[in-house]
Amino acid sequence: MGCTTILVGRDASYDGSPIVARNEDSANGEWNPKRIVVVSPADQPRSYTSVLAHLTIDLPDDPLRYTAAPNAIPDEGVWGEAGINAANVAMSATETLTTNERVLGADPFVEYQAASGTPGEAGYLAAVAGGIGEEDFLTLVLPYIRTAREGVLRLGALLEEYGTYESNGVAFSDADEIWWLETVGGHHWIARRVPDDQYVTMPNQLGIDSFDVDDALGEGAEYLASPDLREFIADNHLDLSLGGQPGMVNPREAFGSHSDSDHVYNSPRAWSMQRALNPHAEDWDGPTARYTPASDDIPWGRVPERKVTLEDIKYVLSLHYQGTRYDPYSALGTEAERHLLRPIGINRHSELSILQIRPYRPEASRALQWVAFASNPFNTLVPLYTNVDRTPDY
Repeated sequence: MGCTTILVGRDASYDGSPIVARNEDSANGEWNPKRIVVVSPADQPRSYTSVLAHLTIDLPDDPLRYTAAPNAIPDEGVWGEAGINAANVAMSATETLTTNERVLGADPFVEYQAASGTPGEAGYLAAVAGGIGEEDFLTLVLPYIRTAREGVLRLGALLEEYGTYESNGVAFSDADEIWWLETVGGHHWIARRVPDDQYVTMPNQLGIDSFDVDDALGEGAEYLASPDLREFIADNHLDLSLGGQPGMVNPREAFGSHSDSDHVYNSPRAWSMQRALNPHAEDWDGPTARYTPASDDIPWGRVPERKVTLEDIKYVLSLHYQGTRYDPYSALGTEAERHLLRPIGINRHSELSILQIRPYRPEASRALQWVAFASNPFNTLVPLYTNVDRTPDY
């Protein structure tokens, strides 16, 4: 389920708000209808059972009210995706990521195993629940946190206890900061605070490109991680850097994928977003361009050339390679080039949520969830206040 995420630090945004935005895309060949709802504390479950993994988790008895973008047809579970709670903390879950075989060999996914055989007969094997995933994350975390950092720590603890059956990236924000968490194997995770003066571009691949393990396992000022991350890396020979700064690791090299498909499905989207927001910083299109659609080292975060607006965010999350030979709607390239790369703006967007926490507003009106449904090149955003008891009927 391919999505695209952009995170904008408070000093990089037009009004000083930390902003989290993500396209939720349906699976290839499908379109998944969504709703926008407010979940009251009375409606939040105290015992939660996932549909896909058949996992039951008891939840605290003091949830906050929160918004969510669940599936309109709940046959595969909630899939809450994006929301803001009554404490003005936002969560976007998830950006599906990619990893590599070495990581999964060291820490496999926790996948649901259906029952086999007949109960009471020899050879019968009972069903085994799977871990947590995109279906569950928002419901399990957002109602119980009061800061972005608390969101990282709560989700991290759940991953360590129950594991996950997929690779995901999750964003948390409050009025002061944004944190980005990436799962690493079945039970491990890393998280990095988004620099206030930068924006971050995230297609469907593990994105963090520099990680301070010493800080993550020590003070935790800018980085957080599973408590055994250092041993996990060392015991499984995951650090692929040649030399480098002690205590630092490149997560893309250690935990990320290194596949040819990334160069047509993932990295071109990061290239496209940064080309739009930093048009003069690079020679993006020439024969000696430092970064191309196939580059594996496109920066995770970058300082923009000017402050980023909501209009910019909507534009980059609707991109289809305008002005290049890869645009499927233009006649610039050959037929093959126009269909070579996966655009950001596609026909199977389910919904886009832009989560904006405005520090200059009173707490009662501080948070906005901007929403658009269906294909982003052809829709528009609607702003919704989140400190409300219900969303509009229409």
